[in-house]
Amino acid sequence: MDGPATDRSEARLFAGVELGGTKCICTLAAGPDDIRDQQMIATTVPSETLPAIMAVLDGWARSHGFCSIGVASFGPIRVDPAKADYGRVGATNKPDWEGADLLGPLRSAFLVPIGFDTDVNGAALAEIRWGSGRGLDDFAYVTVGTGVGVGLVVHGRPTRGFSHSEIGHILVPRLAGDDVPSVCRFHDDCVEGLASGTALNARLGGRPLADVSADDPVWEPIVHALATMVHSLACTTGPMRVAMGGGVLAGQPQLLPRINAQLEKSLADYMQIPGNGAYVIAPELGTMAGPLGAIALAMDAVGVAA
Repeated sequence: MDGPATDRSEARLFAGVELGGTKCICTLAAGPDDIRDQQMIATTVPSETLPAIMAVLDGWARSHGFCSIGVASFGPIRVDPAKADYGRVGATNKPDWEGADLLGPLRSAFLVPIGFDTDVNGAALAEIRWGSGRGLDDFAYVTVGTGVGVGLVVHGRPTRGFSHSEIGHILVPRLAGDDVPSVCRFHDDCVEGLASGTALNARLGGRPLADVSADDPVWEPIVHALATMVHSLACTTGPMRVAMGGGVLAGQPQLLPRINAQLEKSLADYMQIPGNGAYVIAPELGTMAGPLGAIALAMDAVGVAA
């Protein structure tokens, strides 16, 4: 924030919309320690979810007011403001959402600046402001849930080219003997297709996750794919730290040490990465990384420094 408010009621408020694959979390906050309201909306189809988001924001605009909005959405999304499709959803694994206009209705209804990026880029920015990436300009945030998303910040800003990064869809060599079909409808051998929560469910074949031990062979291809992805990150943009969370890692404390060990093995002393064997760590913000990512985007939209 740009200085502490003398009274809680006087703090500048920001509205955040984290649009995830299964749920949307709308947050009204002055910062991570001053959250005024938070509401969850199911991510079903655009004709249901988007009007529900608008209703929440409209209620806040009438009752509290806010100085900006941050939208952190599942991807791919169109992020070039110069293009006609700016603010729309791209060719996602959620086919009902392809082409959905996320920003148009907001820009028409609310005359405030709007920050817009992927949910994982937002989470990466939140971790840099308030969590495991504090003090870093080069940082990656990975979530392994329904899909695999990577928020990649280089020199203090999320990467940009013709699009945002889609590192969850890089192709990786399969672990020897792994012939389980990819769950990605676009790629046979991408990280998301092999190591996401959806992929894990396919690998389990109906077995309850609660019955799966820490040393079960089902984790081997998951660890292999994720460590290979981080190997690529280390060899390309070289983030100083990688924070990795999401549903697949929740309740599985053995995975991060195994991913780090596999990474060290694959790099084979060619590169000396930071962390003393803990280059990949857990996010500090936990389940709040996504919602606070939307708040971070709202703050960035009006130039509020970290």
